[in-house]
Amino acid sequence: QGLYSSVVCPGLVMSNMTYRILPVFLWKLLMPIMWLVSGSTAVFVKAPLERFASSVWLFKQKPEYLDSLVKYHSCTSGLGKCYVEPRKMDVDEDTAEEFYQKLLELEEQ
Repeated sequence: QGLYSSVVCPGLVMSNMTYRILPVFLWKLLMPIMWLVSGSTAVFVKAPLERFASSVWLFKQKPEYLDSLVKYHSCTSGLGKCYVEPRKMDVDEDTAEEFYQKLLELEEQ
């Protein structure tokens, strides 16, 4: 029917919603460590708007050329450059196909 589905991951984003998870004093202790770690891990997205990189990138692609078994991650390099990294999902293709067929059956009902 021309419908496509893809999985995206915005990465870890520090926002005002994140601060409600732990007490403020604990964040003050953790933030220097988080910023040091952010230079060595690509999934820590520093700016909240960068979290949409994978969604925007995906929107610009031709869906028929995308791999349905890949998750597209918003990432940031150590120098702050935003990019999208595709990672293969740990999915059993036979089970996925069986699930899809059952969804088609449900749709017919």
